[in-house]
Amino acid sequence: MAKVHFIAIGGSVMHQLALALRSKGYQVSGSDDEIYEPARTNLANAGILPAAIGWDPARISADLDAVILGMHARADNPELIRAQELGLKIYSFPEYIYQESKDKTRVAIGGSHGKTTITSMVMHVLQQCHRQFDYLVGAKLEGFPQSVNVTDAPLIVCEADEYPASVLEKRPKFHFLHPHIAVLSGIAWDHINVFPTFDIYLEQFAIFIRTMEAGGRLIYNSTDETLRKLVEKEGGHLECIPYTVPEHTIINGTTRVRFGNASTDLLVFGEHNLLNIHAALHVCRALGVGDIDFLAAIASFKGAAKRMELVAKNEETAIYRDFAHAPSKVKATINALRNQYPQRKLVAVLELHTYSSLNADFMKEYAGALNPADVAAVFYSAHALEIKRMPDLHPDVIKEGFARKDLTVINKRAALEAFLDGQDFENTNLLMMSSGDYEGMEFGGLKKYLSVKKPS
Repeated sequence: MAKVHFIAIGGSVMHQLALALRSKGYQVSGSDDEIYEPARTNLANAGILPAAIGWDPARISADLDAVILGMHARADNPELIRAQELGLKIYSFPEYIYQESKDKTRVAIGGSHGKTTITSMVMHVLQQCHRQFDYLVGAKLEGFPQSVNVTDAPLIVCEADEYPASVLEKRPKFHFLHPHIAVLSGIAWDHINVFPTFDIYLEQFAIFIRTMEAGGRLIYNSTDETLRKLVEKEGGHLECIPYTVPEHTIINGTTRVRFGNASTDLLVFGEHNLLNIHAALHVCRALGVGDIDFLAAIASFKGAAKRMELVAKNEETAIYRDFAHAPSKVKATINALRNQYPQRKLVAVLELHTYSSLNADFMKEYAGALNPADVAAVFYSAHALEIKRMPDLHPDVIKEGFARKDLTVINKRAALEAFLDGQDFENTNLLMMSSGDYEGMEFGGLKKYLSVKKPS
């Protein structure tokens, strides 16, 4: 029985891997200096919640087969130092995923946007087709009890992001997965705290392509000119499969997609999701799933959590929340809703929450992003700036960056609620975009805006 210890076990994905290894029969232990819900309850139910919060080098013993190091852990972590002294095998999360999947067919789905959704689509289809597979995905998905699963299945499907793997291993996570089948959904500069220039960011994708084994399949979004040029330059050793927006129609707010002679209505919508579906189709084809089976399965896909998630709707109003935060994601999401309901007014609110989005120098990347909305607002929290130790952000900087003079800029939750209370939601959709939570806003409470008419 393998014996594994997690340093920083409380992370959203780290604790999911710990649960998966526990289910596989491994002896699992862990530590962290803070563990929040739902990780605390999940770990407790599995019997692997640390007895005490904090770091203790005594937890690190010479008989450990592996130490898995979370992003939250620092280089001076006493447990890490002890593991190094003992010469133990220390892995970042993606390095360990590779160790567990060396003998599997590996699918890695990367890109600046859409990777969670494409991964979720592939997982949904494979499950509907009764295929056995392992997975790693960055969101809660209906029909899957956890976001990481590691078993003896012959296949693993991984969301592959470009963030650094750990404090010891600064290279991006997706460099360690070595897939047989890969997707790149597009390249749009983000994470400027990690990749200070676009060229540095672009090079990470070049390395990913170059290090794939010869003959591997690379499925890529050919509508992205930057990505297309990169694939042409770096992908000569691979079977490169381009994809575009597939044939489709939109009737009464429902999108119908067609591949060849087969078609189906969808529960999701937007050009970005049509691209995502086309990518997922190519992955599933590579895994032996026929197009008819794919369409039958994808018809019931509702989307990943917080990805164009429907909060509430009636005949003339719909309220959506979305994880969009980077400029390319914001543009894709807002255009999707604009095109799906062209006759309705659109009220869009974006929370600036990430390091990049709160950076004054990055703000110009958002130019025009909210233009498709009839009414637009940007919210940011002074608390978020404090946590990230960033300077104050003046509303004029935000307005100038977004290049929209009538933009409403809000930095207090009460003011945001007042802004929403003042809107007329007759024949109107509301879109709330953020990777945060608007200082603890209860999204279910937005239902009160269904068809609210502005007082005359």
